[in-house]
Amino acid sequence: MKYLCGVKMNESVVDELKKRLGKDKVFTDDFIRFSYSRDWSPRPADYYSLPEVVVKPTSTEDVAEVVRVAYENDVPVVPFAGGTGMGGGAVPVEGCILIDTRGLNRLLEVDKENMVVVTQAGITVSALNEELAKYGLWWPHDPESKPVSTVGAAIACDNDGTFGIRYGKAADYLLDAVVVTGKGEVVRLGHRKALCSSTGYKLHWLMVGAEGTLGIVTEATLRVFAKPEARIVEAAVFKSLSSAVSVLERMIQAGLSVESAHINCKKRLQFYTHAYRQKYGRAPEIPEWAEAILFFSFGGDKEVIEFSRNYALRLVEDAGGVLVKERELVESWWTSKHLLEFEPFKQKWPDSQRVKKFGAADLGIPVGRIEEAYRKYLEIAAKNGLEVLGMCVYHQRPNRVSPSISFAVFVDDGNPDEVRRFYDYVSEMSKMAVNLEGTMSTYIGDGERLGGFNRYEHGSALDYMLEVKRVFDPKNILNPGKKFTSKWIKD
Repeated sequence: MKYLCGVKMNESVVDELKKRLGKDKVFTDDFIRFSYSRDWSPRPADYYSLPEVVVKPTSTEDVAEVVRVAYENDVPVVPFAGGTGMGGGAVPVEGCILIDTRGLNRLLEVDKENMVVVTQAGITVSALNEELAKYGLWWPHDPESKPVSTVGAAIACDNDGTFGIRYGKAADYLLDAVVVTGKGEVVRLGHRKALCSSTGYKLHWLMVGAEGTLGIVTEATLRVFAKPEARIVEAAVFKSLSSAVSVLERMIQAGLSVESAHINCKKRLQFYTHAYRQKYGRAPEIPEWAEAILFFSFGGDKEVIEFSRNYALRLVEDAGGVLVKERELVESWWTSKHLLEFEPFKQKWPDSQRVKKFGAADLGIPVGRIEEAYRKYLEIAAKNGLEVLGMCVYHQRPNRVSPSISFAVFVDDGNPDEVRRFYDYVSEMSKMAVNLEGTMSTYIGDGERLGGFNRYEHGSALDYMLEVKRVFDPKNILNPGKKFTSKWIKD
């Protein structure tokens, strides 16, 4: 899909931005604009979409002024953070003002007594946790992109993290938000530092997963937690995916506080073992019959997590699972959650990732239909001529087996036809999820991928969503073409 703008920005708009914000925050240089032309979503290597102007605000009022100028001149606005999204949600619309939110990066308050922080939305997850560590606290939202992913992006995309099965997702953390609407108005949504409230509507939660289409979050009040004293990480292999899921369910039913849990199919497991073979020249000690591997961790006081580990291993053994004895293989999974560099055995994928990009359909599938979804995944990938990378089942609801599944394939950005086939694959997989009584996305979001057939999942509810959109953004200038079709976008 190629993006075309409905209007060409008048130079007076740029002049007005410089007048209101100062010249040092407004950029029209080609090399700066070009650096914002893509995110991590698969797209042809020669594809780019430049914003007309880039603005780098440092305050809520800066953002509000930008949106006011856009509103007065009918110009689209696209918020941008770390650029690691996989759905095209931050890709600029031609002719737009792009707001780089990373200048809003101050931690405003740490309330240790109430376990709450107030922060600007452009701070990265890593930077936030570096500051919180000084107080013995942490924010458990932990995506692999945390060195560049921001708090605002985590809220806007409702993406996942390593510790979702214990702590949840953005809505579970978000207590209050300062938001700039599509008219440039500043509004506070939420209940300040209160962890529970029965008053009003929970409008702050509307910002979760909205991808900047309802408003731009500039400040957030978040729940934080005590940093765990210790952590134990283990892995076990099973004869089937369903066996691995059942053991995880038993852990939770038994009262264990599982901190993280990922279930990989055999295909995905092969990429871990590939890295191991690269390093040692031999395969790790994993049975040939293993069809699934469950990585899991416990975090907390040493005595408690040691008991939890031992009890969990009993459940694994009772279910016919086998503990992975190669500690370095186990630790590689944990390392892969925290490093971005392509170092041997320090990442999930082998060096082929340099040539072909990781692409995925991210689906929510009911627990009882995971095996069926896996079979269909292999069929749909083959139908579209894509190399299967493997399936990983994440879990993102506290103390629940709550499948958030990455059905991954390789995508060659240098091959436009393969990119097209990838999006055909995503479309088929997304509709398959709805047909299995699931959902089309669990961590990437709609972006530009799913907006064209969102009605397939939501039906008449989409009309109510559009009404909400009109309240917050009456001129449809906030991140147009994401989640919904738009006058700014033409196929």
